[in-house]
Amino acid sequence: MAIGTGSVNHLTLDRLSSGELSCETFMQDTYDRIKRINPQLNALVNLIDEDQALTQARLADETPQDKRGPLHGLPWAAKDMVEVRGFANTWGFAPWADRMATQDDRQAARLRQAGVIFIGRSNMPEFGLGSNTFNSLFGQTLNPWNTQCTPGGSSGGAAVALATRMLPLADGSDMGGSLRNPASFCNVVGLRPSIGRVAHGPGMSWLARLSTTGPMATNVTDLCKLLAVQAGPDASDPLTLPEPGSLFLDCPETPANLHTQRIAYSPNLGNLPIDPAVTAVTDACARTLEEMGAQVEHAAPNLEGAMDIFQTQRAASLAGMGRALDKTLPEWRQHAKETAVWNIEQGFKLDAGQLLASEQKRSDLYRRVAEFFTEYDALILPAAQVPPFSVDQEWVDEIAGQKMETYIDWMTICCAITVTGCPAISIPGGFTSSGLPVGLQIVGRPRGDFELLQLAYAFEQATLHYQQLPAIHGLTQTQP
Repeated sequence: MAIGTGSVNHLTLDRLSSGELSCETFMQDTYDRIKRINPQLNALVNLIDEDQALTQARLADETPQDKRGPLHGLPWAAKDMVEVRGFANTWGFAPWADRMATQDDRQAARLRQAGVIFIGRSNMPEFGLGSNTFNSLFGQTLNPWNTQCTPGGSSGGAAVALATRMLPLADGSDMGGSLRNPASFCNVVGLRPSIGRVAHGPGMSWLARLSTTGPMATNVTDLCKLLAVQAGPDASDPLTLPEPGSLFLDCPETPANLHTQRIAYSPNLGNLPIDPAVTAVTDACARTLEEMGAQVEHAAPNLEGAMDIFQTQRAASLAGMGRALDKTLPEWRQHAKETAVWNIEQGFKLDAGQLLASEQKRSDLYRRVAEFFTEYDALILPAAQVPPFSVDQEWVDEIAGQKMETYIDWMTICCAITVTGCPAISIPGGFTSSGLPVGLQIVGRPRGDFELLQLAYAFEQATLHYQQLPAIHGLTQTQP
C-alpha cells in the first residue's frame, strides 16, 4: 500500500512506530519520490542503493513494537557535515570525497537510537559556509519554487528535501542563519534552538559558541517531534541545558494565547536594507498577529556591534579548521572556494585581545537583549533580507541599493540574532507577488524555546502557508 506523495507527517511517524505502516512500504515510497524529484533539484547526495535501504527497512519491520524508538523506520539523510558511521563525511569539499566516518557523532547517535535508517546525505555549501548550496563535489542544489533560484543554505539540501516531501524530517545546523535562511527560501520550518538546548559536537564548546544543531520540518508539530530527540542534557557539553527533550512533545498541544502576548516587530532590525517584497510579507504577518489578538509594537533590541562580534567569533571558529587543513592538506586553498579561504584567513589574523573584547561586547549585548525581553514576549522580523536569488549569484552583494562588504553581510538579519543566543525560528510567512516563499523569523526570550514554539504553532495554524507545495514535476499537489 503506497502512502502517496505528500502524505508524510507526524501521523506517519506514529504509524511506523506502531507497526500500522510497514517500514519497507514507506522506504519504497520514499525512494520512488526521490527518483522522481531529486534529479531535478540535487538536494540529496551519496544515497545508498535502493535494495540496501529496503533490506534495512525489512529488518526494522522485524523489531518488536516495545523496542521501537519515536523515529522508527524513518529514512534519514543527515547534513553532509554530520559524522554518520559508514558514510562519507565530505562537507562538500572535493578532497574529502572519500573521508569515511567510523562512528556516529552525538546527534547521529541520538537519531540512530530513535530508530532512523540512514540512507544518504543532504547537500550543503563547501564547509557549510555561505547561504547558497553548491560545491565542487556535488554541484548546485536548486529551489523547487523556482529552479533558477537558490534554496539558501547551508542546510539547503535538507530544506529542499522537506519542501518536496522527499523526506519528512531533516537535521540542520545554524551559525549565521543556516537553519533559518533555507527554511525561508523553501517554505518550511527551521528552528535555531537556544545555545545548549541541543548538545554540541566538535569545535568551540565554550562561551564564544555561535553554531548549533537544530530541527527542520514542514510544520511545527513534526519539528517538535524531532527536537524531542535532538534536545536534552549531555554531560560532555559545558553549556548544555537541563530540560529533557521530551518536554517539547506537548508544545503544539498548548498553543500560545495571543491575547496575552506583547510582540515587538522590527521590519529591518533598525537600519538594515530589506528587499521591499520581503517587507510586504512581514508587514502582513504582523497584521495577522494583531488580528489574532496580540499587542504588536514596532520595537527592536539594541544590537549595536552584533556583526562585529559575529564576524570575529565566526572567523575564530574557522581558524581551527584552517590549522587542521594546513597540517593534513597543505594545498587545500587550491581546492576551496574564495570566500572560504578569505574567512579562514581572517581567523588566522585574530589575536587574544580581539577575542576577549568580542566576548565582552557579546556579554554587554546579551544583557541589553535580556532587558528587552522583560518587556516583550517575542520579536518578529524577516528571516532573510531578500527573497530567493539566482543560482548564478554566489552571494548577495547589494540590497535596496546598499552594497554588502562581505559575503556574510546580507545575512545580518540572522547573524545578529545568533549573537544573542536566543532561540529563533523561521516559519512560512507568505509569498512574494512572483510566488517565492518568505519566512517570518520569530525570536524568543533567552532559553524560551517552548514558548517560542507555542507562538509559532499558533501563527502557523492561523495562516496555513506551510500547506502550499511547489509546482515541481513528480510532486502531487496534496497535503497531509
